[in-house]
Amino acid sequence: MKKTFELTHPKVKLARRVDAVKFEIKKYLKRERNKTLPEGADFWDFDCKFGNTEAEAQPVHVSQINKLIDQTQQENLTSFYVEILAKAGVRQPRISSDDTDQ
Repeated sequence: MKKTFELTHPKVKLARRVDAVKFEIKKYLKRERNKTLPEGADFWDFDCKFGNTEAEAQPVHVSQINKLIDQTQQENLTSFYVEILAKAGVRQPRISSDDTDQ
């Protein structure tokens, strides 16, 4: 998903529009996570970018997107850009601290 969301609408209030955008992003993430994983992958990972425009977009973690949307609402911005790209992820084995002490 690469999309610029407009927060202004002649008939919809700002808070309602922000909720609709958050729901659309949540729905996209759920749809991507429900796709079948490729062979050898453990989970779906997401490369995300967020900014006022596409040129200003900075990499962010997927869990920060809702906070950033709220921040744009508080700053009274009229639009923002979100880019979310799904990729297959492989879990890395944990290195236990108990193994290194002995």
